Amino acid sequence: MESKKVADSLTIMNELVLPNDTNTFGNLMGGRLMYWMDIAAGIVAVRHSNAPCMTASVDNLSFKTPIKLGNLVRIEAKITRAFNTSMEIHLKVWGEDSLQQYRYVSNEAYFTFVALDPNNKPRLVAPVIPETEEEIALYDGALRRRQLRLILGGKLKPDDANELKALFIKP
Repeated sequence: MESKKVADSLTIMNELVLPNDTNTFGNLMGGRLMYWMDIAAGIVAVRHSNAPCMTASVDNLSFKTPIKLGNLVRIEAKITRAFNTSMEIHLKVWGEDSLQQYRYVSNEAYFTFVALDPNNKPRLVAPVIPETEEEIALYDGALRRRQLRLILGGKLKPDDANELKALFIKP
């Protein structure tokens, strides 16, 4: 299977925050933003795998700054690394106040998607080729994040998480 560059599946999505998207404080509802993020990450996963994909996990979804009614939302989603059948996608979200002409970081997160074959069983995906310094750093950290997700999900014993242990235990 031929490797693919991060840029091959990069997705940038823009949305306008309308009254139906906000809570009583006039801020974009977190659930609506998560919905948009899931769509953007799903597009990345499908582009990378050339297959239908499903969300397997969402982690490190942290809200830093609320996005207000009437502001624009910019979601940048890119694959960080592919494991046998799963892909980690990193998302960064900005709010844009067009009237005041400034952009601000709202949040970021990691989503994991699994590629599916015609029988809805996991299928192999192409490896990722990181090119920029940021892509390489995200790629290098992906294995540790994956091990942490597997431990928290009860699918990996902490003693078997060699990448994570190396951060805390010096030989």
